[in-house]
Amino acid sequence: MLTNTPHRTGLRGDAGLASALRVSLARLNRRLRRQAAAHSLTPTQFATLAAVERHSGITPGELAELEKVQPPSMTRVIAGLEERGLVARTPHPTDRRQVTVTVTEAAQKLLKEERRRKDAWLTQRLKELSPEERSILRQAAPILEKLSRI
Repeated sequence: MLTNTPHRTGLRGDAGLASALRVSLARLNRRLRRQAAAHSLTPTQFATLAAVERHSGITPGELAELEKVQPPSMTRVIAGLEERGLVARTPHPTDRRQVTVTVTEAAQKLLKEERRRKDAWLTQRLKELSPEERSILRQAAPILEKLSRI
């Protein structure tokens, strides 16, 4: 059964729920970031790398729009990832004025290891919850995903 923590007592209204979710998700995100390997990527670089993996062959402009950053900022992030050998730029197949960005094999390995570490940590934390709590989280996961895309 879920405990009655200070954050849970004010969950009746949407504002209370929003506040509790914001605090809890931020704390969980910080804890997950601490599980990162010693790759020295910033959260922005890591998020960009993951987005390039999901959208292979994306242009820097499309990536900037997807990640909600200004194109010059994305250009700097891509340059840093390219210097580390994690992304490669290739000419656009139909518009030679543009390039597309793809992840390298080294990036794929880094992303896989990072996800493995975070999944292992989170799996261990989930084992500490009751079956009822895990069931509630299974139901909430698609809803949280929907919120993240709105």
